[in-house]
Amino acid sequence: MIRPDAQLRSGHIPADLIPPGTDPRQVVIVHTQPRSWAGPVLLVLIATVGLCGLVYLTTVAVLSLIQVAATTAVAVKTAVPTLLGGGGLITLAIKTPKSERTRTKR
Repeated sequence: MIRPDAQLRSGHIPADLIPPGTDPRQVVIVHTQPRSWAGPVLLVLIATVGLCGLVYLTTVAVLSLIQVAATTAVAVKTAVPTLLGGGGLITLAIKTPKSERTRTKR
């Protein structure tokens, strides 16, 4: 038993730990439990999974918005000539200059 904690775990009490005038048979050594790392490790794993999920959902949302914008742009691009050209809301008329029209008197 080279290490002091091994001596204490096996029940040996070093003389320098016992206060003077104390009966060594009356001394009780209380051992603490070793620290468990399960809680902090689990917390880090849950935080990492949550962050990855948030990044994934944000990416999906942004890509969906881009897809909707692209689809809308294509629809507008195909609809504009129809609206401007024939029979839509706006019609185009071309004015021709008056050319040598003969006036007839009545």
